[in-house]
Amino acid sequence: MTLNPHKLPAHPSLATVEQIILKEKRGNCVPVYVELPGDLLTPCGAYLRIAKDSKYSFLLESVIAGENIARYSFIGADPFKIIKTGPDEEHTGDPMTVLEKELSVYKYVKLPEVATFTGGAIGYVGYDCIQHFEPKTARPLSDPLGIPEAIFMLVDTLLIFDHLYQNVKVVSHVFCPGDAGTVNLSFIYQTAIEKARRLAKLVLGAATPEVYQPPIVMGAEAVSNVGKEGYEGYVTKLKEHIVAGDIIQAVPSQRLSRPTMLHPFNAYRHLRRVNPSPYMFYLDCGHLQVVGASPETLCKVERNHVFNHAIAGTIRRGKTVEEDVQLGAQLLNSEKDRAEHIMLVDLARNDVNRVCQPKTVKVDHLMQLERFSHVTHLTSQVSGVLRTDKTRFDAFRSIFPAGTVSGAPKIKAIELVYGLESQRRGVYAGAVGRFDFADDAMDTCIAIRTMTFKDGVAYLQAGGGIVHDSVEEEEYVETLNKLKGNLRALEQAEKYWYDIQQSGTNGNITPLHH
Repeated sequence: MTLNPHKLPAHPSLATVEQIILKEKRGNCVPVYVELPGDLLTPCGAYLRIAKDSKYSFLLESVIAGENIARYSFIGADPFKIIKTGPDEEHTGDPMTVLEKELSVYKYVKLPEVATFTGGAIGYVGYDCIQHFEPKTARPLSDPLGIPEAIFMLVDTLLIFDHLYQNVKVVSHVFCPGDAGTVNLSFIYQTAIEKARRLAKLVLGAATPEVYQPPIVMGAEAVSNVGKEGYEGYVTKLKEHIVAGDIIQAVPSQRLSRPTMLHPFNAYRHLRRVNPSPYMFYLDCGHLQVVGASPETLCKVERNHVFNHAIAGTIRRGKTVEEDVQLGAQLLNSEKDRAEHIMLVDLARNDVNRVCQPKTVKVDHLMQLERFSHVTHLTSQVSGVLRTDKTRFDAFRSIFPAGTVSGAPKIKAIELVYGLESQRRGVYAGAVGRFDFADDAMDTCIAIRTMTFKDGVAYLQAGGGIVHDSVEEEEYVETLNKLKGNLRALEQAEKYWYDIQQSGTNGNITPLHH
Protein backbone atom coordinates (compact mmCIF):
# COMPACT_ATOMS: atom_id res chain seq x y z
CA MET A 1 0.00 0.00 0.00
CA THR A 2 1.47 3.35 -1.02
CA LEU A 3 0.74 6.80 0.33
CA ASN A 4 -1.18 9.10 -1.98
CA PRO A 5 0.66 12.45 -1.69
CA HIS A 6 -2.44 14.37 -2.84
CA LYS A 7 -4.43 13.02 0.12
CA LEU A 8 -1.86 13.84 2.80
CA PRO A 9 -3.48 15.96 5.55
CA ALA A 10 -2.29 19.58 5.73
CA HIS A 11 -1.14 21.23 8.97
CA PRO A 12 -2.07 23.71 10.37
CA SER A 13 -5.62 24.12 9.02
CA LEU A 14 -6.72 27.06 6.85
CA ALA A 15 -8.84 28.29 9.78
CA THR A 16 -5.76 28.39 12.03
CA VAL A 17 -3.71 30.29 9.41
CA GLU A 18 -6.58 32.78 8.93
CA GLN A 19 -6.72 33.28 12.69
CA ILE A 20 -2.94 33.96 12.86
CA ILE A 21 -2.68 36.29 9.83
CA LEU A 22 -6.08 38.00 9.49
CA LYS A 23 -7.53 38.08 13.00
CA GLU A 24 -4.53 38.13 15.36
CA LYS A 25 -2.27 39.89 12.81
CA ARG A 26 0.79 38.09 14.21
CA GLY A 27 2.69 38.17 10.91
CA ASN A 28 2.50 37.48 7.18
CA CYS A 29 4.51 34.26 6.80
CA VAL A 30 3.33 30.97 8.32
CA PRO A 31 4.85 27.52 7.68
CA VAL A 32 2.42 24.79 6.51
CA TYR A 33 3.34 21.15 6.01
CA VAL A 34 2.44 17.58 5.19
CA GLU A 35 4.14 14.72 7.00
CA LEU A 36 5.68 11.47 5.74
CA PRO A 37 7.08 8.50 7.66
CA GLY A 38 10.88 8.75 7.52
CA ASP A 39 11.93 5.27 8.63
CA LEU A 40 12.51 4.02 5.07
CA LEU A 41 14.00 7.26 3.77
CA THR A 42 17.50 8.69 4.12
CA PRO A 43 18.65 12.29 3.63
CA CYS A 44 20.88 11.38 0.65
CA GLY A 45 18.17 9.29 -0.99
CA ALA A 46 15.56 12.03 -0.53
CA TYR A 47 18.02 14.66 -1.83
CA LEU A 48 18.61 12.69 -5.05
CA ARG A 49 14.85 12.36 -5.63
CA ILE A 50 13.99 16.04 -5.26
CA ALA A 51 17.14 17.56 -6.83
CA LYS A 52 17.36 15.55 -10.05
CA ASP A 53 15.88 18.26 -12.32
CA SER A 54 17.06 21.29 -10.38
CA LYS A 55 20.13 23.41 -11.16
CA TYR A 56 20.38 24.61 -7.54
CA SER A 57 19.90 22.45 -4.44
CA PHE A 58 21.27 21.73 -0.96
CA LEU A 59 21.57 19.16 1.80
CA LEU A 60 22.45 20.15 5.39
CA GLU A 61 23.21 17.45 7.97
CA SER A 62 24.82 17.30 11.39
CA VAL A 63 26.55 15.01 13.87
CA ILE A 64 27.10 16.63 17.26
CA ALA A 65 29.70 15.90 19.96
CA GLY A 66 31.47 13.50 17.62
CA GLU A 67 28.96 10.67 17.77
CA ASN A 68 25.37 11.88 18.17
CA ILE A 69 23.18 12.44 15.14
CA ALA A 70 21.63 15.90 15.38
CA ARG A 71 17.85 15.87 15.34
CA TYR A 72 17.25 17.57 11.99
CA SER A 73 18.51 17.45 8.40
CA PHE A 74 17.35 20.02 5.83
CA ILE A 75 17.01 19.29 2.12
CA GLY A 76 15.84 21.58 -0.66
CA ALA A 77 15.91 22.17 -4.41
CA ASP A 78 14.50 24.53 -7.00
CA PRO A 79 14.88 27.79 -5.01
CA PHE A 80 12.46 30.61 -5.91
CA LYS A 81 15.34 33.09 -6.19
CA ILE A 82 19.14 33.09 -6.39
CA ILE A 83 21.23 35.97 -5.07
CA LYS A 84 24.86 36.25 -6.18
CA THR A 85 27.22 39.02 -5.10
CA GLY A 86 30.66 39.94 -6.37
CA PRO A 87 32.52 42.13 -8.89
CA ASP A 88 30.88 40.54 -11.97
CA GLU A 89 27.47 39.87 -10.42
CA GLU A 90 24.15 41.72 -10.31
CA HIS A 91 24.86 42.75 -6.70
CA THR A 92 28.20 44.15 -5.55
CA GLY A 93 29.39 45.08 -2.08
CA ASP A 94 28.16 43.84 1.30
CA PRO A 95 26.10 40.63 0.82
CA MET A 96 24.38 41.12 4.18
CA THR A 97 22.77 44.36 2.95
CA VAL A 98 21.21 42.55 -0.03
CA LEU A 99 20.10 39.60 2.10
CA GLU A 100 18.63 41.76 4.86
CA LYS A 101 16.55 43.68 2.31
CA GLU A 102 15.39 40.44 0.66
CA LEU A 103 14.31 38.84 3.97
CA SER A 104 12.86 42.01 5.55
CA VAL A 105 9.44 41.51 3.90
CA TYR A 106 8.82 38.30 5.86
CA LYS A 107 7.14 38.67 9.25
CA TYR A 108 7.52 35.05 10.26
CA VAL A 109 5.26 33.29 12.78
CA LYS A 110 6.97 30.39 14.55
CA LEU A 111 4.73 27.38 15.20
CA PRO A 112 5.45 24.87 17.99
CA GLU A 113 4.85 21.95 15.58
CA VAL A 114 7.77 23.10 13.39
CA ALA A 115 9.98 24.95 15.83
CA THR A 116 13.06 24.72 13.63
CA PHE A 117 14.34 26.24 10.38
CA THR A 118 11.60 26.05 7.73
CA GLY A 119 12.89 28.32 4.98
CA GLY A 120 14.90 31.41 4.10
CA ALA A 121 18.33 31.73 2.51
CA ILE A 122 20.95 28.99 2.29
CA GLY A 123 24.40 29.42 0.83
CA TYR A 124 27.92 30.63 1.38
CA VAL A 125 29.64 33.94 2.18
CA GLY A 126 33.20 33.87 0.86
CA TYR A 127 36.12 34.98 3.04
CA ASP A 128 36.79 37.95 0.77
CA CYS A 129 33.52 39.60 1.84
CA ILE A 130 35.56 40.91 4.80
CA GLN A 131 36.63 43.68 2.39
CA HIS A 132 33.05 45.02 2.54
CA PHE A 133 32.64 44.60 6.31
CA GLU A 134 36.07 46.14 7.07
CA PRO A 135 37.06 48.30 4.05
CA LYS A 136 40.55 48.73 5.53
CA THR A 137 41.33 45.15 4.46
CA ALA A 138 40.47 45.77 0.77
CA ARG A 139 43.33 45.41 -1.73
CA PRO A 140 43.79 44.16 -5.31
CA LEU A 141 43.97 40.35 -5.35
CA SER A 142 44.17 37.78 -8.12
CA ASP A 143 41.08 35.57 -8.46
CA PRO A 144 42.12 32.08 -9.64
CA LEU A 145 38.71 30.44 -8.98
CA GLY A 146 36.53 33.19 -10.44
CA ILE A 147 33.46 32.44 -8.28
CA PRO A 148 30.88 34.86 -6.76
CA GLU A 149 31.79 36.34 -3.36
CA ALA A 150 28.49 35.02 -1.97
CA ILE A 151 25.62 32.86 -3.25
CA PHE A 152 22.26 32.47 -1.50
CA MET A 153 19.41 30.17 -2.52
CA LEU A 154 16.06 31.47 -1.31
CA VAL A 155 13.79 28.54 -0.51
CA ASP A 156 10.20 28.42 0.73
CA THR A 157 9.57 24.70 0.23
CA LEU A 158 11.86 22.04 1.69
CA LEU A 159 12.20 18.77 3.60
CA ILE A 160 12.88 18.61 7.33
CA PHE A 161 14.11 15.19 8.45
CA ASP A 162 13.37 14.57 12.12
CA HIS A 163 15.75 11.76 13.10
CA LEU A 164 14.30 11.52 16.61
CA TYR A 165 10.71 10.86 15.54
CA GLN A 166 11.65 9.27 12.20
CA ASN A 167 9.43 11.53 10.14
CA VAL A 168 9.83 14.00 7.29
CA LYS A 169 7.93 17.26 7.26
CA VAL A 170 7.52 18.69 3.76
CA VAL A 171 7.17 22.39 4.51
CA SER A 172 5.99 25.31 2.42
CA HIS A 173 4.84 28.79 3.49
CA VAL A 174 1.72 30.90 3.39
CA PHE A 175 3.22 34.30 2.60
CA CYS A 176 0.61 37.00 2.54
CA PRO A 177 2.05 40.51 2.30
CA GLY A 178 -0.27 43.54 2.46
CA ASP A 179 -3.98 43.47 3.23
CA ALA A 180 -5.01 40.09 1.88
CA GLY A 181 -8.67 39.18 2.22
CA THR A 182 -10.04 35.76 3.17
CA VAL A 183 -10.46 34.63 -0.46
CA ASN A 184 -6.90 35.60 -1.36
CA LEU A 185 -5.49 33.91 1.75
CA SER A 186 -7.42 30.72 0.99
CA PHE A 187 -5.86 30.63 -2.51
CA ILE A 188 -2.33 31.23 -1.13
CA TYR A 189 -2.87 28.49 1.46
CA GLN A 190 -4.02 25.95 -1.17
CA THR A 191 -1.07 26.85 -3.42
CA ALA A 192 1.42 26.34 -0.55
CA ILE A 193 -0.11 22.99 0.39
CA GLU A 194 -0.01 21.87 -3.26
CA LYS A 195 3.70 22.79 -3.44
CA ALA A 196 4.37 20.68 -0.34
CA ARG A 197 2.36 17.75 -1.77
CA ARG A 198 4.18 17.94 -5.12
CA LEU A 199 7.51 17.75 -3.29
CA ALA A 200 6.18 14.86 -1.17
CA LYS A 201 5.29 13.04 -4.40
CA LEU A 202 8.92 13.29 -5.57
CA VAL A 203 10.15 11.97 -2.22
CA LEU A 204 7.78 9.01 -2.43
CA GLY A 205 8.98 8.11 -5.95
CA ALA A 206 9.74 4.41 -6.51
CA ALA A 207 13.37 4.81 -7.65
CA THR A 208 16.29 6.80 -6.33
CA PRO A 209 17.94 8.46 -9.34
CA GLU A 210 21.75 8.46 -9.18
CA VAL A 211 23.86 11.42 -10.23
CA TYR A 212 25.67 10.78 -13.50
CA GLN A 213 29.22 9.59 -12.74
CA PRO A 214 31.63 9.98 -15.73
CA PRO A 215 34.51 7.47 -16.08
CA ILE A 216 37.02 7.92 -13.25
CA VAL A 217 40.66 8.59 -14.12
CA MET A 218 42.91 7.52 -11.23
CA GLY A 219 46.23 9.04 -10.15
CA ALA A 220 45.58 12.80 -10.37
CA GLU A 221 48.00 14.84 -8.26
CA ALA A 222 47.06 17.75 -6.00
CA VAL A 223 49.08 20.90 -6.74
CA SER A 224 49.71 23.61 -4.11
CA ASN A 225 49.40 27.30 -4.97
CA VAL A 226 52.52 28.11 -2.89
CA GLY A 227 54.46 24.90 -2.22
CA LYS A 228 56.53 24.04 0.87
CA GLU A 229 59.06 26.83 0.39
CA GLY A 230 56.37 29.44 -0.22
CA TYR A 231 54.31 28.48 2.84
CA GLU A 232 57.34 28.36 5.11
CA GLY A 233 58.23 31.82 3.80
CA TYR A 234 54.80 33.04 4.99
CA VAL A 235 55.54 31.67 8.46
CA THR A 236 58.96 33.38 8.66
CA LYS A 237 57.53 36.72 7.53
CA LEU A 238 54.61 36.60 9.99
CA LYS A 239 56.94 35.70 12.87
CA GLU A 240 58.89 38.89 12.05
CA HIS A 241 55.64 40.87 12.38
CA ILE A 242 54.94 39.16 15.72
CA VAL A 243 58.42 40.09 17.00
CA ALA A 244 57.85 43.66 15.78
CA GLY A 245 54.63 43.79 17.81
CA ASP A 246 52.31 44.26 14.80
CA ILE A 247 50.27 41.13 15.61
CA ILE A 248 50.11 38.32 18.18
CA GLN A 249 48.97 35.60 15.79
CA ALA A 250 48.05 35.13 12.12
CA VAL A 251 46.65 32.33 9.96
CA PRO A 252 48.17 31.93 6.48
CA SER A 253 46.89 29.15 4.22
CA GLN A 254 47.67 27.10 1.13
CA ARG A 255 45.28 25.88 -1.54
CA LEU A 256 45.49 22.55 -3.34
CA SER A 257 44.00 22.09 -6.82
CA ARG A 258 43.07 18.48 -7.42
CA PRO A 259 41.66 17.48 -10.85
CA THR A 260 38.91 14.85 -10.50
CA MET A 261 36.14 13.29 -12.58
CA LEU A 262 34.26 12.42 -9.38
CA HIS A 263 30.77 13.90 -9.21
CA PRO A 264 30.81 16.31 -6.22
CA PHE A 265 27.77 14.59 -4.67
CA ASN A 266 29.62 11.27 -4.70
CA ALA A 267 32.47 13.04 -2.90
CA TYR A 268 29.96 14.30 -0.31
CA ARG A 269 28.47 10.83 0.19
CA HIS A 270 31.90 9.49 1.02
CA LEU A 271 32.95 12.44 3.18
CA ARG A 272 29.86 12.17 5.41
CA ARG A 273 30.74 8.52 6.12
CA VAL A 274 34.41 9.04 6.95
CA ASN A 275 34.26 12.44 8.66
CA PRO A 276 30.90 12.96 10.41
CA SER A 277 30.83 16.56 11.73
CA PRO A 278 28.52 19.13 13.34
CA TYR A 279 28.11 20.89 9.96
CA MET A 280 27.94 18.65 6.89
CA PHE A 281 26.74 20.27 3.71
CA TYR A 282 26.36 19.85 -0.01
CA LEU A 283 25.51 23.02 -1.95
CA ASP A 284 24.91 22.70 -5.67
CA CYS A 285 25.23 26.27 -6.92
CA GLY A 286 24.88 25.46 -10.61
CA HIS A 287 28.36 26.11 -11.99
CA LEU A 288 30.11 25.21 -8.73
CA GLN A 289 29.50 22.85 -5.81
CA VAL A 290 30.55 23.24 -2.18
CA VAL A 291 31.15 20.06 -0.17
CA GLY A 292 32.13 20.20 3.48
CA ALA A 293 32.30 18.69 6.95
CA SER A 294 33.08 21.59 9.29
CA PRO A 295 33.52 21.18 13.04
CA GLU A 296 33.06 24.82 13.94
CA THR A 297 30.16 27.27 14.40
CA LEU A 298 30.91 30.76 13.13
CA CYS A 299 27.76 32.62 14.14
CA LYS A 300 24.54 31.07 15.34
CA VAL A 301 21.54 33.14 16.44
CA GLU A 302 18.56 31.58 18.22
CA ARG A 303 15.82 33.88 19.56
CA ASN A 304 18.38 36.72 19.44
CA HIS A 305 20.93 34.73 21.48
CA VAL A 306 24.29 34.87 19.65
CA PHE A 307 26.65 31.86 19.82
CA ASN A 308 30.25 31.65 18.66
CA HIS A 309 32.45 28.56 18.82
CA ALA A 310 36.26 28.59 19.10
CA ILE A 311 38.36 25.56 18.18
CA ALA A 312 42.12 25.77 18.64
CA GLY A 313 44.35 22.89 19.63
CA THR A 314 44.23 19.54 17.84
CA ILE A 315 45.63 16.08 18.48
CA ARG A 316 45.01 12.74 16.73
CA ARG A 317 42.58 10.16 18.13
CA GLY A 318 44.10 7.24 20.03
CA LYS A 319 43.94 3.67 18.76
CA THR A 320 42.59 2.51 22.14
CA VAL A 321 40.41 4.18 24.79
CA GLU A 322 43.45 4.47 27.08
CA GLU A 323 45.59 6.12 24.41
CA ASP A 324 42.70 8.46 23.55
CA VAL A 325 42.51 9.60 27.20
CA GLN A 326 46.31 10.09 27.36
CA LEU A 327 46.38 12.13 24.16
CA GLY A 328 43.47 14.26 25.40
CA ALA A 329 45.36 14.98 28.64
CA GLN A 330 48.45 15.86 26.60
CA LEU A 331 46.43 18.39 24.59
CA LEU A 332 44.91 19.94 27.72
CA ASN A 333 48.40 20.33 29.21
CA SER A 334 50.05 21.81 26.10
CA GLU A 335 51.08 25.38 26.97
CA LYS A 336 51.25 26.44 23.30
CA ASP A 337 47.73 25.14 22.57
CA ARG A 338 46.29 26.63 25.75
CA ALA A 339 47.85 30.05 25.06
CA GLU A 340 46.64 30.08 21.47
CA HIS A 341 43.18 28.94 22.58
CA ILE A 342 42.78 31.61 25.29
CA MET A 343 43.82 34.27 22.78
CA LEU A 344 41.07 33.14 20.40
CA VAL A 345 38.46 32.98 23.17
CA ASP A 346 39.32 36.62 24.02
CA LEU A 347 38.89 37.51 20.37
CA ALA A 348 35.52 35.73 20.25
CA ARG A 349 34.38 37.59 23.38
CA ASN A 350 35.30 40.91 21.77
CA ASP A 351 33.42 40.04 18.57
CA VAL A 352 30.28 38.98 20.46
CA ASN A 353 30.54 41.92 22.85
CA ARG A 354 30.43 44.44 19.98
CA VAL A 355 26.80 43.52 19.18
CA CYS A 356 25.49 42.07 22.46
CA GLN A 357 24.41 43.50 25.81
CA PRO A 358 27.74 43.46 27.72
CA LYS A 359 26.25 41.94 30.90
CA THR A 360 24.96 38.94 28.93
CA VAL A 361 28.26 37.98 27.26
CA LYS A 362 29.74 34.86 28.81
CA VAL A 363 32.00 31.89 28.09
CA ASP A 364 29.57 28.95 28.20
CA HIS A 365 32.35 26.38 28.34
CA LEU A 366 36.12 26.77 28.24
CA MET A 367 38.67 24.34 26.78
CA GLN A 368 36.52 21.24 26.60
CA LEU A 369 37.86 18.18 24.80
CA GLU A 370 35.65 17.42 21.80
CA ARG A 371 36.29 14.16 19.94
CA PHE A 372 35.76 13.80 16.20
CA SER A 373 36.34 10.85 13.86
CA HIS A 374 40.08 11.45 13.33
CA VAL A 375 41.08 14.16 15.83
CA THR A 376 40.35 15.59 19.27
CA HIS A 377 39.96 19.39 19.57
CA LEU A 378 40.06 21.91 22.41
CA THR A 379 36.80 23.86 22.13
CA SER A 380 35.09 26.79 23.85
CA GLN A 381 31.78 28.56 23.33
CA VAL A 382 30.98 32.25 23.83
CA SER A 383 27.43 33.65 23.81
CA GLY A 384 25.47 36.82 24.44
CA VAL A 385 22.06 38.45 23.90
CA LEU A 386 21.81 40.75 20.90
CA ARG A 387 21.34 44.45 21.69
CA THR A 388 17.96 45.87 20.64
CA ASP A 389 19.60 48.20 18.07
CA LYS A 390 21.48 45.32 16.40
CA THR A 391 20.38 42.54 14.03
CA ARG A 392 21.63 39.02 13.29
CA PHE A 393 23.33 40.53 10.20
CA ASP A 394 25.31 42.85 12.50
CA ALA A 395 26.28 39.84 14.60
CA PHE A 396 27.49 38.02 11.49
CA ARG A 397 29.55 41.02 10.34
CA SER A 398 31.10 41.43 13.79
CA ILE A 399 32.20 37.80 14.10
CA PHE A 400 33.21 37.27 10.43
CA PRO A 401 35.74 35.89 9.64
CA ALA A 402 36.52 33.66 12.61
CA GLY A 403 39.65 34.45 14.60
CA THR A 404 40.71 30.82 14.04
CA VAL A 405 41.17 31.51 10.28
CA SER A 406 42.44 35.10 10.47
CA GLY A 407 44.45 36.02 13.59
CA ALA A 408 44.76 38.64 16.33
CA PRO A 409 44.42 41.58 16.26
CA LYS A 410 42.05 40.46 13.53
CA ILE A 411 42.10 43.31 10.99
CA LYS A 412 45.88 43.74 11.05
CA ALA A 413 46.39 39.97 10.70
CA ILE A 414 44.00 39.86 7.71
CA GLU A 415 45.88 42.71 6.02
CA LEU A 416 49.27 41.06 6.51
CA VAL A 417 48.11 37.61 5.35
CA TYR A 418 46.39 39.10 2.27
CA GLY A 419 49.69 40.84 1.49
CA LEU A 420 51.46 37.46 1.49
CA GLU A 421 48.79 35.27 -0.16
CA SER A 422 47.84 37.95 -2.75
CA GLN A 423 44.89 35.78 -3.92
CA ARG A 424 41.20 35.65 -3.09
CA ARG A 425 40.41 32.78 -0.73
CA GLY A 426 36.91 32.17 -2.11
CA VAL A 427 34.64 29.96 0.02
CA TYR A 428 37.53 28.80 2.27
CA ALA A 429 37.52 30.43 5.75
CA GLY A 430 34.23 32.19 4.96
CA ALA A 431 30.85 30.86 6.08
CA VAL A 432 28.28 28.29 4.98
CA GLY A 433 24.80 28.09 6.44
CA ARG A 434 21.25 29.37 6.67
CA PHE A 435 19.49 32.66 7.38
CA ASP A 436 15.90 31.93 8.46
CA PHE A 437 12.67 33.68 7.47
CA ALA A 438 12.45 34.24 11.25
CA ASP A 439 14.43 37.45 11.87
CA ASP A 440 15.93 36.18 15.14
CA ALA A 441 17.51 32.97 13.81
CA MET A 442 20.43 31.82 11.65
CA ASP A 443 23.16 29.19 11.78
CA THR A 444 26.49 29.40 9.96
CA CYS A 445 29.72 27.45 10.23
CA ILE A 446 33.29 28.29 9.26
CA ALA A 447 34.05 26.96 5.77
CA ILE A 448 36.98 24.76 6.75
CA ARG A 449 37.40 21.08 5.78
CA THR A 450 35.46 22.25 2.76
CA MET A 451 36.00 21.61 -0.95
CA THR A 452 34.91 23.78 -3.85
CA PHE A 453 34.30 21.87 -7.10
CA LYS A 454 34.45 23.80 -10.37
CA ASP A 455 35.20 22.75 -13.95
CA GLY A 456 36.55 19.29 -13.06
CA VAL A 457 38.83 20.50 -10.24
CA ALA A 458 38.38 20.16 -6.47
CA TYR A 459 39.93 23.05 -4.52
CA LEU A 460 40.95 22.34 -0.91
CA GLN A 461 42.50 24.87 1.43
CA ALA A 462 43.88 24.87 4.97
CA GLY A 463 45.86 27.15 7.25
CA GLY A 464 47.39 27.19 10.69
CA GLY A 465 47.81 29.69 13.53
CA ILE A 466 51.31 31.19 13.53
CA VAL A 467 52.60 32.40 16.91
CA HIS A 468 55.98 33.60 18.18
CA ASP A 469 57.50 30.12 18.61
CA SER A 470 56.03 28.46 15.49
CA VAL A 471 58.44 26.21 13.55
CA GLU A 472 58.22 26.68 9.76
CA GLU A 473 58.29 23.04 8.69
CA GLU A 474 55.92 21.93 11.46
CA GLU A 475 53.39 24.56 10.39
CA TYR A 476 53.59 23.42 6.76
CA VAL A 477 53.02 19.78 7.84
CA GLU A 478 50.04 20.87 9.99
CA THR A 479 48.28 22.31 6.92
CA LEU A 480 48.87 19.03 5.05
CA ASN A 481 47.45 17.06 8.00
CA LYS A 482 44.32 19.24 7.95
CA LEU A 483 43.90 18.59 4.22
CA LYS A 484 44.43 14.85 4.59
CA GLY A 485 40.84 13.96 5.56
CA ASN A 486 39.28 15.52 2.46
CA LEU A 487 42.06 14.30 0.13
CA ARG A 488 41.63 10.77 1.44
CA ALA A 489 37.86 10.97 1.02
CA LEU A 490 38.36 12.01 -2.62
CA GLU A 491 40.81 9.19 -3.29
CA GLN A 492 38.66 6.53 -1.63
CA ALA A 493 35.51 7.67 -3.43
CA GLU A 494 37.36 7.67 -6.76
CA LYS A 495 38.63 4.14 -6.08
CA TYR A 496 35.14 2.97 -5.18
CA TRP A 497 33.63 4.24 -8.45
CA TYR A 498 36.65 3.19 -10.50
CA ASP A 499 36.30 -0.41 -9.26
CA ILE A 500 32.59 -0.43 -10.10
CA GLN A 501 33.26 0.92 -13.59
CA GLN A 502 36.13 -1.53 -14.22
CA SER A 503 34.01 -4.49 -13.15
CA GLY A 504 31.60 -3.62 -15.94
CA THR A 505 28.78 -2.67 -13.59
CA ASN A 506 26.85 0.42 -14.59
CA GLY A 507 28.77 3.22 -12.83
CA ASN A 508 25.49 4.76 -11.77
CA ILE A 509 24.22 1.77 -9.80
CA THR A 510 25.60 1.58 -6.31
CA PRO A 511 25.03 -0.83 -3.44
CA LEU A 512 26.10 1.85 -0.94
CA HIS A 513 23.43 2.72 1.60
CA HIS A 514 22.58 6.39 1.34
